[in-house]
Amino acid sequence: MDIIQFEDKNLAHYSYAIISEGQMALVDPARDPEEYYKLAKERGANIVAVLETHPHADFVSSHLEIHKATGAVIYVSKLLSADYEHTTFDEGDKIRMGNITLKALNTPGHSPDSICIIAVNEAEKEEAVFTGDTLFIGDCGRPDLRESAGAITAGRRQLASAMYYSLRDKLMTLADDTLVYPAHGAGSLCGRGLSENNTSTIGIEKASNWSLQKLSEEEFIEELLRNQPFVPKYFTYDVDLNKKGAENFKKSISGINISETIPSELNDHIIIDARDRSLFAKGHFKNAINLMNDAKFETWLGSIIAPQEKFYLIAESEEEVLSLIGRVARIGYEPQVLRAFITKEMKGETTSPLNLNTFRENTGNFTVLDVRNPSEVEENVYFEGSINIPLYELRERVNEIPTGKPLVVHCAGGYRSAAGASIIKAKLNGASQVFDLSEAIKTF
Repeated sequence: MDIIQFEDKNLAHYSYAIISEGQMALVDPARDPEEYYKLAKERGANIVAVLETHPHADFVSSHLEIHKATGAVIYVSKLLSADYEHTTFDEGDKIRMGNITLKALNTPGHSPDSICIIAVNEAEKEEAVFTGDTLFIGDCGRPDLRESAGAITAGRRQLASAMYYSLRDKLMTLADDTLVYPAHGAGSLCGRGLSENNTSTIGIEKASNWSLQKLSEEEFIEELLRNQPFVPKYFTYDVDLNKKGAENFKKSISGINISETIPSELNDHIIIDARDRSLFAKGHFKNAINLMNDAKFETWLGSIIAPQEKFYLIAESEEEVLSLIGRVARIGYEPQVLRAFITKEMKGETTSPLNLNTFRENTGNFTVLDVRNPSEVEENVYFEGSINIPLYELRERVNEIPTGKPLVVHCAGGYRSAAGASIIKAKLNGASQVFDLSEAIKTF
């Protein structure tokens, strides 16, 4: 049995191929299936199964596309009530593939329909477990994403309780040397404190993972519910999209018109301008959001822009715009792109730089807005008297910001503040001077 791990660093997502005797099964595949097809061709294997541990909230899976292209059977829990052709896969069910067996464990907690998949090797040993969003390296899945999405909804305390027993009655009973392959790593919003490590064992996790320690059920629930990350706008949408099954990746993105001729105005919809802040400052549309091409582009796009909300996309080069369109599609937002434009520099609104010396000498002459997440602000406040409105709520709360003084926007490193300053400037429409503290925040 060979197990190959794939990583989407931007979404901190892991997917897997399991190969035995020329047959391949995929676990939680990413939106673009090309890398799986390439591996299958290289290894002379046929893709015969696609297993989904649950309907994912943070990315769109290619399970339906792979099924249509290869005839592979999609296996999911019956509790998912999937809208596509599938075979149910729940506790007691087994798949024989080559010389190995794949077994299902029902492990509710992150979602009511979560399963884990045990891989039994040629020697009939339970060699590995694919834990989806149930058990991560160093953490377990958050229980608060299915209160309003999916075929079955459940409250966070109910799911936290279910997680307590799934971990203890199911996963902790596996042998200590069982390899652990999770669906996410550090940086994912599906958990709170995921490790940088991409694999582990049950024994290592029992010794080091907080969620597997000796805790009462109530202690576990309280700790699991404490300080979970924010929920991006797109999460509920992706749960429903994955339950239905997404369109063909290449076909879907090919419908986006890309132009090198940029009009003088684009005022009817939001504009996502992914160019560097320096180019954005020299000229941009007045209703543009400067969401730069960064590792977390799709996460922040899906946190700022709501599902079904149309937008334009601007990037500096053809290579960059094609890359960004692919990343937009990874969260299922490609139908929302009205058109994409390629331009390095353009005329339009300009942004003045902040005079740092003036700001340092008397910050009281400015309104300071902190767009970091509340948990970050609890740990460290940079400026006394600053206002905290996290970036993911900013578009809806701009009217709460006082306009009597020049406004300085900051985050922890400069990426979110660029987006935040552009959102405010567009919304206030000249009612106040707006400055991005940018990377200079690191000097305070």
